[in-house]
Amino acid sequence: MASASQEQSLQPRRAAELLERVEKNIHRVIVGKDHVVRLALAGLVAGGHVLLQDLPGTGKTMLARALATSVGGTFRRIQCTPDLLPSDITGSSVFNQKDVTFEFVPGPIFANIVLADEVNRATPRTQSALLEAMGEGQVTVEGTTRTLERPFFVVATQNPVEFHGTYPLPESQLDRFVLAAEMGPPTDVEAMEVLARREHGDPIADLAAVIDIREVIELQEACLRVVAAPAIRTYVVALLQAIRARPEVLLPASMRAGVYLQRAAQAWALFEGRDFVLPDDIKLLASPVLAHRLGMRGRGKPADMLGEVVAALPIPPLRQH
Repeated sequence: MASASQEQSLQPRRAAELLERVEKNIHRVIVGKDHVVRLALAGLVAGGHVLLQDLPGTGKTMLARALATSVGGTFRRIQCTPDLLPSDITGSSVFNQKDVTFEFVPGPIFANIVLADEVNRATPRTQSALLEAMGEGQVTVEGTTRTLERPFFVVATQNPVEFHGTYPLPESQLDRFVLAAEMGPPTDVEAMEVLARREHGDPIADLAAVIDIREVIELQEACLRVVAAPAIRTYVVALLQAIRARPEVLLPASMRAGVYLQRAAQAWALFEGRDFVLPDDIKLLASPVLAHRLGMRGRGKPADMLGEVVAALPIPPLRQH
């Protein structure tokens, strides 16, 4: 029989219902982009952070705002610019003349969901201010370490590096994002629908939360209970080794990337009401989780190389006969 704690924990079917509710709510604002919407939500459920990449005006910021609104909690936006300082993100101490003491004033990083808009327009020094927060769930300001409230989720948007005034994100920061996704241009039908929805205003103004922060934490805990069988772990390791063996790969995926791939697959399983990972989950998520971490020789594209590796790698049986 199931224990009391197991009975009270969020079951996969209930998790799928909550996630579907959030997806539908986001699509009240975002037209199409089903896969990108699910990837962003999977990043939240996996307990990681998400990087949205593409040209300006493709809906990156709108998706982040819609996701934050849909799950409630506190939300702050950081508009990254070249003159943004680390203290503008983390906060700083301010002298209180009344009490003759210094008081810490928290920065926008102290929120459940933080949108770092155009993150690669900030200088490398300011970008690094996000590292500890994203990696450790805490910030250290003036020698004092402060823990960030759960859930803590960063959605960063990034413009193409060819744009004026951008600073490429360092590998150490790219590795902190559980996955990255590109919005892509809309189809003609989607573009027509976007225009129709915005004819009389911005639909996000009427968007409301459909789940609360407590349920987000329950989803994250349910993700951790999803089972990745030994065959799945073998598959992930074989994938990392196959990438490392490719001659065009200059910077291979780290072990952290493998952990994130497994965790993202656990989150993905919940969308289908499963409590176990399938090899297809790993195949589907290989590019979103790994491509932005890889350094390539020449002009090869990581996504193309990953497609070849995944296609050639044998899928392990989940059960031994």
